[in-house]
Amino acid sequence: MREMIGYCGLDCEKCQAYIATKNNDDNLRRQVADEWSKLNGVLITPEMINCDGCRVNGVKTPFCDKLCPIRQCALKNEKETCGACSLLDTCDKVARIIANNGEALSNLKCE
Repeated sequence: MREMIGYCGLDCEKCQAYIATKNNDDNLRRQVADEWSKLNGVLITPEMINCDGCRVNGVKTPFCDKLCPIRQCALKNEKETCGACSLLDTCDKVARIIANNGEALSNLKCE
């Protein structure tokens, strides 16, 4: 599986935090921080918008690094992605993502 496919099946290369990091784009960091702050009801600063991808070494957003229940579960259970887990089809952690994103589910099933 491509290393830039997240544990949940989302493509990290399409994430605005990843794009802002790779392009060192402070304007995009500000836009993403504002958008994510409103969506999540918490203060997210532009400085938090840095991520090299959730399955590769490097910087991650605070949520992806320590708070994402999907990433934490995959790390704990030593799974390359949720696609390697026998509970994929019944997992509450990843259900919302794969229900709303056919590409994510396809990425996980291709593993």
